[in-house]
Amino acid sequence: MSGKSLTTGEYLVRLLESYGVDLIFGIPGVHTVELYRGLPATKIRHITPRHEQGAGFMADGYARVTGKPGVCFIVTGPGMTNIATAMGQAYADSVPMLVISAVNARDQLAMGQGRLHELPSQRNLVAGVAAFSHTLLDPDQLPEVMARAFTVFNSQRPRPVHIEIPLDVIVAPAEHLSSEAWPLPAKASADKAAIDKAAAILKAAKRPLIVAGGGAADAAAEIAAIAGKLDAPVFTTINGRGILEPGHPLALNGNLGMAPLLEELAASDAVLAIGTEFGETEMYPEPKPLRFGGPLIRIDIDPLQLAAGLRCDLPIAADAKHAAAALLAALGDGHPVGNGQARAAAVRAEVEEGLWPACRVHGRLMEIVTQTLPQAVVAGDQTEPVYAVNQFYQAPQPRSYFNSSTGYGTLGYGLPAAFGAKLGAPNRPSVCLIGDGGLQFSLQELASAVEAKIATAVIVWNNTSYGEIKAFMAERDIPQIGVDIFTPDFVGLARSLGCAAALPASIEELARELAASATRDKPTLIEIRAGSPLAQALAQ
Repeated sequence: MSGKSLTTGEYLVRLLESYGVDLIFGIPGVHTVELYRGLPATKIRHITPRHEQGAGFMADGYARVTGKPGVCFIVTGPGMTNIATAMGQAYADSVPMLVISAVNARDQLAMGQGRLHELPSQRNLVAGVAAFSHTLLDPDQLPEVMARAFTVFNSQRPRPVHIEIPLDVIVAPAEHLSSEAWPLPAKASADKAAIDKAAAILKAAKRPLIVAGGGAADAAAEIAAIAGKLDAPVFTTINGRGILEPGHPLALNGNLGMAPLLEELAASDAVLAIGTEFGETEMYPEPKPLRFGGPLIRIDIDPLQLAAGLRCDLPIAADAKHAAAALLAALGDGHPVGNGQARAAAVRAEVEEGLWPACRVHGRLMEIVTQTLPQAVVAGDQTEPVYAVNQFYQAPQPRSYFNSSTGYGTLGYGLPAAFGAKLGAPNRPSVCLIGDGGLQFSLQELASAVEAKIATAVIVWNNTSYGEIKAFMAERDIPQIGVDIFTPDFVGLARSLGCAAALPASIEELARELAASATRDKPTLIEIRAGSPLAQALAQ
């Protein structure tokens, strides 16, 4: 067919390449094979996961590290229901993801004729986890729809976009269409009057405080400079870790649900919040009401977010980097007045004093990871190590630490996300933090990583249970039903899938395995059993 005319499927991959797409995650199916016809004519690499949810999580990890959209080719029906959970996680955490699927032919849509993979409305099913979901009814729509998708990724709050192509459209001729990417609108700049007002509030403050989230990841230099001018402590959310470099004297630790942080917010006479929702997942283990001792200034790319959750005194709808740069200039030379370093040190000391025992164990674990693999990208699941590490970890740079304990909160995320992160940052080590329960959600993706030659250290904390839920039930005097689970021989299973694997007995063996993981062309599964000699050594 391609010898006669360029199909829409072939044209689509050319168009993706023009937008800078270099990687696609997908599992071919009979409804999507036309998307693969033109791939050899491009430089785009294809990765085949073992489940569509894995494809979405890999795309998510890739996008978080690179800032570029992760792209997936997904089969009709079950492929879309499988990837919906991954889209939900990306939607909650504002991660750019492009999901392209087939759908039944135009004259078959919503007819209920028992067609293969048929749904009453595939588009409606995923609309709640997408910035928009579009059914391509004519090849001529594709350049415009693709431009809309990349405008979401580039110029507004990034979230998943779904484009479905009917089977009769995917094979329709498209040689008359240009494969040149459309120019994209620039990111929104801040209103000058609002920036000047924010600068005046901050310069007048005696105890300013900054809260920076994942939406501010690209404004790290500007935020650090603002903090220095104001001598303001900075709290970074989980997705904002790395905005301040490790050891920065103005950095705060802990989470917003802890008493020292709540007290500091209440005592501050001006709070600057950039790119954060103040979400309840930043308040472990339970959300708390937030009080501010002075005006709250919020900067966010999404105007609606400025009217969600908390009332702010000065909302500024703008790209974080543009707004932070303008605010930095508006602050002028000035001089620090916030006594910030002393305040930050006091909060850090109080937080560390109140940390629970697991933080000591996993703090030592992360010390070893950081010493052995200092520039690692760390992707985590919902697991005891992650909840502990969230309280103190300082990432080496932005876009280096993320996990599914935020937002949607999915199990099984960490493993494929770490693989996607490694593909997005091939020159940096990749580490996955995951529990025995979460690993069993996505264990099959070890095979796809072996096939794709992805080097990642997969650290499995094995307590043979859904440990966090078990503890939650115990604290509330609820029978602990369904949380003590059978776990397989992870080391043996990983080796059978082609991975390297180890059960280290000492800290020295752990460090050796971590170092070796970065030299291999496949994953290295490192199992740590709760109560083992290694776990006991980490607790000392």
